[in-house]
Amino acid sequence: MTEILRRDFLKYCAGAAAVLGLEFSPIGMIKQLFAAGGVPSSPTYPIGAITSTLTSVVLPGAVVPPDNFISPYYFYSLSPGDLSEYDANNFGAWGWSAPARGSGVYVLPDMASGSTAATRTPDPSAPLLLNFFSISDCHIADKECPARPPGFAYQYPNPGVTGTVGGHQITLPMGNISAYSGIILSTTQVLDAAVQSINAQHQLTPFNFGIGLGDAADNTQYNELRWYIDVLDGKMITPSSGAHLGANSIDYQKPYQAAGLDRSIPWYQAIGNHDQFWMGSTTVTDVLRHTLVGSQILTIGVASTLAEYEMLTAANQGPQFWNLVFNAPFDQRWYMGVVDGSDPYGKIIGAGPTISTQAITVASDRNRRSLSVNQWMNEFFNTQSQPVGHGFTRAMAAAGFACYSFNPVPGIPIKIIVLDDTDKLYHGAGGSLDNKRFQWLQNQLAAGQNADQLMIVCSHVPLNPYAQTAMGDSPPTANQYLASLWEYSEVPMDFILSACHNNPNLVLWVAGHVHRNTITPQPASVYVPSAAANQGFWVAETPSLRDFPQQFRSYRLIYNSSDSSIGNEPSISVVALSHDTAPQPGTPACNSRKYAIGAMEIFDPTTFGNHTANPTNNYQQGPGMDPNSCVYNAELVIPLGQLSPGLQNKLQNLGPVVGYFKIDGGANTVASQAVTLNNCVLGSAATEYRASQSRNFKGAAWQFYPGPGDPPPSFALGAASGSGAKTVYFQVKDANGRVSPIVQDSVHFSKTAAIGG
Repeated sequence: MTEILRRDFLKYCAGAAAVLGLEFSPIGMIKQLFAAGGVPSSPTYPIGAITSTLTSVVLPGAVVPPDNFISPYYFYSLSPGDLSEYDANNFGAWGWSAPARGSGVYVLPDMASGSTAATRTPDPSAPLLLNFFSISDCHIADKECPARPPGFAYQYPNPGVTGTVGGHQITLPMGNISAYSGIILSTTQVLDAAVQSINAQHQLTPFNFGIGLGDAADNTQYNELRWYIDVLDGKMITPSSGAHLGANSIDYQKPYQAAGLDRSIPWYQAIGNHDQFWMGSTTVTDVLRHTLVGSQILTIGVASTLAEYEMLTAANQGPQFWNLVFNAPFDQRWYMGVVDGSDPYGKIIGAGPTISTQAITVASDRNRRSLSVNQWMNEFFNTQSQPVGHGFTRAMAAAGFACYSFNPVPGIPIKIIVLDDTDKLYHGAGGSLDNKRFQWLQNQLAAGQNADQLMIVCSHVPLNPYAQTAMGDSPPTANQYLASLWEYSEVPMDFILSACHNNPNLVLWVAGHVHRNTITPQPASVYVPSAAANQGFWVAETPSLRDFPQQFRSYRLIYNSSDSSIGNEPSISVVALSHDTAPQPGTPACNSRKYAIGAMEIFDPTTFGNHTANPTNNYQQGPGMDPNSCVYNAELVIPLGQLSPGLQNKLQNLGPVVGYFKIDGGANTVASQAVTLNNCVLGSAATEYRASQSRNFKGAAWQFYPGPGDPPPSFALGAASGSGAKTVYFQVKDANGRVSPIVQDSVHFSKTAAIGG
């Protein structure tokens, strides 16, 4: 298997045709592979086999119809917190299946109509411009914290509020999947599995960078954010707090070694609403700050009317109401409870009405303290991975301004704009820009347009995404956008959309927040009447690592010299691919998949009015997604003619750029003079290369560059100076004689060392 993996890695990383990687692998399923020395640590929980969602997807098992009707909804008698009973009742069961549309299929959505009926296989020979990944909504949770709200949801649909609508009595549950899910037991382990899967994908087609799209922490806490950064850094993780109950015996509580992200991948960060607001919903008050680090269980007032319930569930409208419920009379409140870390199923204890529930206390923990935005940003400087700060600067942290931009690959005209679009006014879950951030965005877009750069916005909240309507291939209809998500933005969403469309070099807006894979076209003709129907930009959402399907995304930008979908004109394609985390059976991360699926099935059983076999197709909604697995793999086309003339000229005449270069895949130490020069070329196809230990390439001749499927270049390290650090310089040339900028990598040579030591 190792040799097969090596050939597959070489096939897709050695040359400029490194575009689609794993999904075209002839072996279908590939074992994890780490670059020697590139991954910081050997993980306690190594992942299993990785497979492309183009060929194999997670398919939740069928469950029986709900057995409990409480007007107006059906519910199960089994509650989300009954984790020990999931298996016996077939909740959370899953298996592998081919995608609904068949293997190897990419959806080719239409910008003008929104139709997702067409499909296409991207051109594997098209030059690669950029390859990056996004993770989002990890919601790293301190489940033993006394200031969380599991009491609202672990016994769903209780507690509920009863009222009369249209003369009919109805009962609505107060909680939802955000307040409680069994996944809170093992959020750090899920992130660790995702990181390992990213590392394995990196060996197939190297990532130029990665980005976290917000909600790294679930509840603004210091320890939650540290777990997030430390997992990415590959540290030893103690995934418990307070008294650290069960740390020696309970799987989700045991300390473990995280793998860490491959050191050759720089990663950046955006901020989300959960990173700065209590449970993502309201400002952190003094009462909440005291409760977070104290020993008393949080109490929250129970809504007594449907109107109060609606205010409670509409976070953007809720700041005043949250103050009321936190300070309601004691006999109108509930203890929210906490996870018992000594229980193998994380039983919720200490929850219930304050008038009838025995109060309990937990061990206090200063590490649960709430972080301000400034403190949150500053934590990213305490890291062992690159770049230090992960996009933020000390000046930005001091100002609390979490917006920045960067150019990921020198020589490739692409600009990444990282935008904080969270609600600073109401401290809720909606998208919002104030005038300062809106002006900053306009300036960044204008600068990128004037510099003839292809632009991508990365934020937490998606801009103007599709509403959660039934999935399928029908074009969107009127009012099918989630307008309420930006309803309370200080700058109206129309102004933001107009600014985006006035800078047509913007091709992609990448976001998270809604925990789904939906992709929404944003046609320019709505705001720029002279724009062609197929011009605009795409809003691509990244699913949550918390909730099903627990995936991350990769995005590959490729240049098509002739695109049949737009009359054989040139285009830029964004190839968006969903990736599974590939946890080993029996690990906490794999158990979390069961809990994520089971919670989804229990919290959303309303489709069983028609006794459908699987409620997932009504949960992750929007046109184009696989109706069973919630996967959405797509090729998103942008006509080259949309872009500025200067950018068109740059892309049509782009020479080769070495976007990745490592000796022996990133080894720290080698024991042989003969090494492999692993590389990935962007821009144009390489035909020749040269390598030398001299920066001026003294004595180095140009050699034939290997084609796809051939071994990558090799090189003999000079041993005249004996053991020690060796630096190799590398350069490629294309068929037109254009030469790439010089890149370099270093390795320690020692005849007696173990390779990869």
